[in-house]
Amino acid sequence: MAASPAYGEEKGGSSSLGEPEYGHDPASGGIFASDYKRHDDLKEMLDSNKDSLKLEAMKRIVAMIAWGKNASDLFPAVVKNVACKNIEVKKLVYVYLVRYAEEQQDLALLSISTFQRGLKDPNQLIRASALRVLSSIRVPIIVPIMMLAIKEAASDMSPYVRKTAAHAIPKLYSLDSDQKDQLIEVIEKLLADKTTLVAGSVVMAFEEVCPERIDLIHKNYRKLCNLLIDVEEWGQVVIINMLTRYARTQFLSPNQNESLLEESAEKAFYGSEEEDTKDAKAEAASLAKRKPYVMDPDHRLLLRNTKPLLQSRNAAVVMAVAQLYFHLAPKAEVGVIAKALVRLLRSHSEVQYVVLQNVATMSIKRRGMFEPYLKSFYIRSTDPTQIKILKLEVLTNLANETNISTILREFQTYIRSMDKDFVAATIQAIGRCATNIGKVRDTCLNGLVQLLSNRDELVVAESVVVIKKLLQMQPAQHSEIIKHMAKLTDNIQVPMARASILWLIGEYCEHVPKIAPDVLRKMAKSFTNEEDIVKLQVINLAAKLYLTNSKQSKLLTQYVLNLAKYDQNYDIRDRARFIRQLIVPTEKSGALNKYAKKLFLAQKPAPILESSFKDRDHFQLGSLSHLLNAKAVGYQELPDWPDEAPDPSVRNVEVPEWTKCTSREKRKDKVEKPFYSDSEGESGPTESADSEPESDSEESGSSSSSGTSSSSSEEQSEDKEGEEEEEEKRKKKKEKGGPRKASPRSVGSEEEEEAEGKKVKKAAGPQGKKGHAETSSEEASASESSSSGSDSGTEAPTVVEAKRRKVIPSSKAGPKEISLLDLDDFTPPPPQPVPSSSIISTSLVTDLEGLTLTDTSLAPALLSPAFGAVRTYELLHRMAGEGLSVEYCFSRRPFPGDPHMVAVQIQISNNTDAEVKSLRVSEPKLLAGMRIQEFPEIESLAPGDTASVVMGIDFCDSTQAANFQLCTHTRHFYVSIQPPVGELMAPVFMSENEFRKEQGKLTGMSEITEKLTLPEKCRSDHAIVQQVTSAANVGRVPCGADNEYRFAAKTVTSGSLVLITLEWREGAAAQLTVNSEKMVIGTMLVKDIIQALAQ
Repeated sequence: MAASPAYGEEKGGSSSLGEPEYGHDPASGGIFASDYKRHDDLKEMLDSNKDSLKLEAMKRIVAMIAWGKNASDLFPAVVKNVACKNIEVKKLVYVYLVRYAEEQQDLALLSISTFQRGLKDPNQLIRASALRVLSSIRVPIIVPIMMLAIKEAASDMSPYVRKTAAHAIPKLYSLDSDQKDQLIEVIEKLLADKTTLVAGSVVMAFEEVCPERIDLIHKNYRKLCNLLIDVEEWGQVVIINMLTRYARTQFLSPNQNESLLEESAEKAFYGSEEEDTKDAKAEAASLAKRKPYVMDPDHRLLLRNTKPLLQSRNAAVVMAVAQLYFHLAPKAEVGVIAKALVRLLRSHSEVQYVVLQNVATMSIKRRGMFEPYLKSFYIRSTDPTQIKILKLEVLTNLANETNISTILREFQTYIRSMDKDFVAATIQAIGRCATNIGKVRDTCLNGLVQLLSNRDELVVAESVVVIKKLLQMQPAQHSEIIKHMAKLTDNIQVPMARASILWLIGEYCEHVPKIAPDVLRKMAKSFTNEEDIVKLQVINLAAKLYLTNSKQSKLLTQYVLNLAKYDQNYDIRDRARFIRQLIVPTEKSGALNKYAKKLFLAQKPAPILESSFKDRDHFQLGSLSHLLNAKAVGYQELPDWPDEAPDPSVRNVEVPEWTKCTSREKRKDKVEKPFYSDSEGESGPTESADSEPESDSEESGSSSSSGTSSSSSEEQSEDKEGEEEEEEKRKKKKEKGGPRKASPRSVGSEEEEEAEGKKVKKAAGPQGKKGHAETSSEEASASESSSSGSDSGTEAPTVVEAKRRKVIPSSKAGPKEISLLDLDDFTPPPPQPVPSSSIISTSLVTDLEGLTLTDTSLAPALLSPAFGAVRTYELLHRMAGEGLSVEYCFSRRPFPGDPHMVAVQIQISNNTDAEVKSLRVSEPKLLAGMRIQEFPEIESLAPGDTASVVMGIDFCDSTQAANFQLCTHTRHFYVSIQPPVGELMAPVFMSENEFRKEQGKLTGMSEITEKLTLPEKCRSDHAIVQQVTSAANVGRVPCGADNEYRFAAKTVTSGSLVLITLEWREGAAAQLTVNSEKMVIGTMLVKDIIQALAQ
């Protein structure tokens, strides 16, 4: 409980900065606060004439609401200030009213005239807030006022107010559904809006009010596709889901006609020449119907514009695009979503759960899509049980003959887990793999039989249930296993397992004729104490033995049936009565008695072990209904593909005549108008930025959607007219300030931008065109001036050029690295090794050293420390390496290629008499998340020579070894580098106060404390600091106390802080404390430091 005062002080500590001290706020109320004096100070402040007091009171009230405290009794005092002239106070009053207007409807109604005035306010935020409050008053009387307000706001100049109008539409619809027709008119108007701010909100309103009105989307389809990339994230999710349903009604399935072309070709080839003309015509008509599938350009537009969103930082957006591709894309293109979904598995467990549910469904139909990422679904010990079970599901779905051995090895380790539910699920997964893949059935069965001797009863019970299902496939071969399981009836107490064993023995009693009666005898003894499910199987076993071996089991069967006759459970009593009549022949027994043997001992089909996700794909992926596997309220079914494509011309938008400009001057005027309009001051910066002129935006949308050739030809003529004008302007610019820095872009990228439509061009006007033309010419001029400058001796342009060239190789990913954000269908080519002379000249290095540029790539010699200064480890002994010996050390310097990698200095010595050639690293075998940056290939190493190189390894904050091959021109040596935990971090330099502040955040589970005794030689400042820094790559933190030593570092990969405190107490006693959110690293570090201090 000691932490609670500190928490209170921290919260209340903000009062020193001039903010209210909420922890001791009398207005916040307490358990013993008297109601009649509650919030009196706030009411006085709200009634005062000073705006500053009102603002302070409103801040405190909004803070109370944020803390979840009830502030409804302040409603009368707050609502009086709705007419306050101070904009800041008015904004906070509206925030309060939005929260409490529904609870205090009568008082809120008194202020409606004020809200209506607020709708005419010059400030867009006040207009939006007034509409928000008005729509929050849930009283049917004011429906006409709300309707009028929404219609006015839908025509507002500010996109923010129009967005608020879209938010108000569903509120009004839920209050009075009779207004649907009028609201649809408003939605239709807002759907035509061209600003990204409004798009997401109006589609949400469309989905709530009239999702069946697909005709409203036709004209706006292309615009929504093009705006999608710029809409806010939650708007993107709504739009993508809506467009998925739209596409399923308007386009043909891209996967239905895959083989039709081949069929028609075959028919044409085998057709006889003597057919009648009628038959020929009929065949031609059928072939015409079966013409090969050609994707609608609008279908392709949707797929192309959503693909970049797979790189979104928002998991919901990525999931929405993934389900769109799964439901709409051709099979060949769906694979692109796998990489993005695997990236989401690095997120929080809640996100992982949803993603894995969807991956489990996808992997049943499209197994090949996720096979390259098999290792991403391996289970970590830290995963919650639900995540583990879902990953198991995916691994089982992905199992095939090529990877089954790897998957079974994984399952073998999972069985040793302490999580019993997970172990049970693993055993079931092994059973499913055995069912689906015939060649491993015996292996799985033998493994499950071995589990029958496990100490854990739950493991044995689950194994029995799975073995029972597997044995049904080929029982004749496995009588020994049935005998082995019969012996387990004495030990296993889990009802389901006991029932499974009894069923097996009864079903295959011919294979175990001696054991079956004995099992029945034992079960008859304990019949009254058994569970109901076991009793039913005992009765079945008795009946089957009576029919096959009546001599030995007749009396036993009668005894069991008599016990069952008086059982408490009516199911068991009924079963006993039924079986007695069926198997024991009497005068009254009917015709069924003859067929008793056929009924009980009939051949039963083997059970098919299927995934629980098999039937989930009829729900839309990513939806709540898919997650629950049940139809949720408000879920809209995904429509089936149409048999014939509807008319695509409904999506064509006509370009109004008045938008087609014929001269550059007119367009310039249109662009410049908003910058000089008088309304800018009133509406604020948001309006001027977001509300683009109607004509201009409309032109851009229509030209990009319809793509008429007339506008493009006009543009070409305009470009020719304005070339001379641009040339003059460019010359003037060059005379004024020389060539400006142009962003390096390839010609190809410029052509792509032009091909994407004239949207960007037209929004930017002639200014944009001019800049576009200038970029390429200025790039050329910049390169010319840099080359001439280097010849004449000027340095500045050369430095820029050198920097620009240097960036190119470093930005390329290594050949082995897989980037989950790389969505292209091809792999990037490996970077070519560039000789240092081509990057930078030696004379330039000396110039740059004079300029103190500390770039490691310019001076590689910096990374070669004295090899004896740090601890070295043996990588390859000269005996094992046939004369080649390799040692390595952790240089504790930043790796130049990647700051998240640990720099490893490698020293290679050639102790042979022959020259060693082509020394390199190949085939790194790394755990998930780890990366390696190989050192450049050493072409040759003369006898007796030693070479020193640096390679980078991202250990992913773990001490797991990085395994790879060290290759020469003749041999391959398997080697591994395992880092001590102290080398996974880099020193951090901070003040004493910063250290204490960060240490305060890392308490509880993140703090590890150990007591130790310091040896005599380690009782000086120098010795302690030396031993700690030798054990870990940490930086010393200044400390006021004499007997305390502080060190700080952060992990190289994730940047997590690691704080070390060593407190020297009386004599040789000391206490070591390590604070780190990475508990495993903290625990290992404590051991290493104590070991170093004890030496």
